[in-house]
Amino acid sequence: MEYEGAVLDLDGTVYRGEQLLPGAAAAIERLHEDDIRTVFFSNNPTKSRAEYAERLAGFGIDVRPERVLSAGTVTTQFLADEHTDDNVFLVGSEGLHRQFEHAGLDVIEDATDADVLVVSYDREFSYDDMLAGYRALEAGATFYGSDPDLVVPAEDGMIPGSGAVVNAVGGIVERAPERVLGKPSAEAQRAALDALDASPERCFVVGDRLNTDIELGERAGMTTILVRTGVTTDADVERSEVQPDYVIDSLADLETVLL
Repeated sequence: MEYEGAVLDLDGTVYRGEQLLPGAAAAIERLHEDDIRTVFFSNNPTKSRAEYAERLAGFGIDVRPERVLSAGTVTTQFLADEHTDDNVFLVGSEGLHRQFEHAGLDVIEDATDADVLVVSYDREFSYDDMLAGYRALEAGATFYGSDPDLVVPAEDGMIPGSGAVVNAVGGIVERAPERVLGKPSAEAQRAALDALDASPERCFVVGDRLNTDIELGERAGMTTILVRTGVTTDADVERSEVQPDYVIDSLADLETVLL
């Protein structure tokens, strides 16, 4: 098949922490040479498109900011579309807060006035944040999570991610979010396909997580390719209901399944 579009995960697929994964830059360059439209899609909601593009540039990968998506961009767009005039209370990072404000959302400081509560990753998450989230839910706020990742990679190993913070806040009132906006949500699928402007049958997704990257591709009707450079092991694949079309060692081996 001649592919027209590719969705590439970032951490665990293109790089891991501060290290570019071997062969990743060359594989991306080959996609560009073959005129395959590429979108980079991270479930890390803390950075803007420009910040991701700058980080990739530091690895020698030239990417326009508009070719980057994240749980942050999807969450921000969803709120801009569905809650333009609502008061938004965020339990999350300063980076996501800036994205909300840049989009003109009304981000408030008093949780009891919230129409909408968004819970996301924050390394500074505290008891006071959990209490504020509880107050927002008590006040009747609509509850959203930025992404489902329970753990995320860091320099010192895996650490709790957005999903863990969402569970901490929602667990107080035994409530799940109305929506979780990052991969593999319907909103994330739509954002990826809109950016690629191609039919899903002619697109593929490459990532290291079964329940986000591979599930997004499976739900959208794309070819799915799992890399072994991130969090998923072969044992995980064997016991998972979500099955990739291909499993490769790394992005450097992409041509072996696209030929």
